[in-house]
Amino acid sequence: MTLRIDRRSLIVTGTLGLGAFALPGFARQATIANARGFTHSVASGEPGATTMLLWTRYVPADGAPAKVKVEVAETPDFARVVGGAEMVTGPWRDHTVKLHVTGLKPGTRYHYRFVAPDGTTSPVGRTKTLPEGPVPSFKAAIFSCSNYGFGFFNAYAHAAARADLDLAIHLGDYIYEYAPANYPAADQVVANRVPQPFKEIVALADYRLRYASYRADRDLQALHAAMPMVVQWDDHESANDSWEGGAQNHQAEEGDWNARRSAAVQAYREWLPVSEEPWKAYDIGSLATLYRTETRLFARSQPPELAPLFLKGGDPIPALKAFRDGPWQDPSVTMMGTEQEGWLDTAMAASVRAGTRWQVVGFGTIMGNTRAPAEAVSWLKPDAAPRSRAWVQAGVTAGTLGLPSNLDNWGGYPAARARFLKSAQAYGGSTVVICGDSHNAWAYDLAQDGKPAAVEFAGQGVTSPGYESAIGVDPRQVAAAMVAANPELKWCDTSRRGYMALTLTPDRATNEWLFVDTIRQRSPRVSDTHRASTEHGRNVMA
Repeated sequence: MTLRIDRRSLIVTGTLGLGAFALPGFARQATIANARGFTHSVASGEPGATTMLLWTRYVPADGAPAKVKVEVAETPDFARVVGGAEMVTGPWRDHTVKLHVTGLKPGTRYHYRFVAPDGTTSPVGRTKTLPEGPVPSFKAAIFSCSNYGFGFFNAYAHAAARADLDLAIHLGDYIYEYAPANYPAADQVVANRVPQPFKEIVALADYRLRYASYRADRDLQALHAAMPMVVQWDDHESANDSWEGGAQNHQAEEGDWNARRSAAVQAYREWLPVSEEPWKAYDIGSLATLYRTETRLFARSQPPELAPLFLKGGDPIPALKAFRDGPWQDPSVTMMGTEQEGWLDTAMAASVRAGTRWQVVGFGTIMGNTRAPAEAVSWLKPDAAPRSRAWVQAGVTAGTLGLPSNLDNWGGYPAARARFLKSAQAYGGSTVVICGDSHNAWAYDLAQDGKPAAVEFAGQGVTSPGYESAIGVDPRQVAAAMVAANPELKWCDTSRRGYMALTLTPDRATNEWLFVDTIRQRSPRVSDTHRASTEHGRNVMA
């Protein structure tokens, strides 16, 4: 979040496979651990024009290895199976099943189901391959920041019920790693939604059980079963504010960071419909290319921090100026690393040369320049913690010198940001950046050297709270001040949860922010929306 309020400041109500449960404490934990059969419904991802990755989890009665196959058909009765595959799964991969099916038709909706050795079948899922050639329209739902304890996944439920979506995209923070009563605090937990295990997740078994808890949610299951999803991680799939060599939320007593990172990556790849590729491009006919990136665990430099500059005592301004004019601008500081930067630059340039109308890049964190306005301290609630007040004041002070208050997003990596935007300008495409992480909704015109480079649509959290959790003023006042203080920012909403829906046509990209009515009760109702669009070739919002 731009105002760095302290980010540290289940009884499962869905279904586990086909059976609902709501058991207390360790009995409930044992229920998840001992579940048998198809325990977590189905999912699809990594779509191509003729291929799809299909996912399920199957545990036989004896917990032994088992051969599972998948069947694909164009009709829900599976009268004619048109594709399939099979594999052996077992405890070494937490009994998850991931099968790539080939030989499918472009732009086609399919039904799929898994078949166990005893003949039992999984729930039926629906998926859709990517189109080829000219495409008149394509629509994707975009999600991020889905903290189980803060509320119900109503954004997932709303999207799952729609018939007009071609794809789901999750930009990170699919799970959260915290122990109970941390984030959320005990008095913030909605409907006793406390995911397992009942501790901070560090080891492989912990990450697996946390995914099992989240994936037991019926609204998340419904979304996965309704459409393919392109997924990428941000930090909470491992630990808060993670980077190549560590994380804010990883302490020495929790063991070696590399071991924790490896466990997080393994569980992520087991439990989600994702390939082993750390980054990837998806061709949506001649309409668009979507890029899945990795900006956390494999090459990200350690993010700089403002706090130490304020802890030295005396006037912090000289230290802030020295940081701004020196380390902050260091070109060796990177989000993606040189290998991925080179891949993305080459891939996007090739997309433009091929005549593809849009280049859509998914990043975990916000790229738009965002500074805290001077009045931000007055927004805090009267009972705000001294640490929160000091944190916001530090952001305001930094803002007077042109520094962003959040250095964990692209604001901490200005040279890397400049390289990306200069590349976008050089090959002359139509670039749309999509991102999550902040829990709030934003629309930016991204510029480099005073010239348009891209537009950015940043999504609000599915449940994770935004500025409304810390401020005591009208959110409209906050939004107006943020827009006034930040030339790249054209609109924002800092108080509501939901998801985005991006519609691409050859001539226009239109993003809609959908705000759910509540997350405190299960209700898929959307109470309000906002739209912004850009015309092809302009790289600014219309």
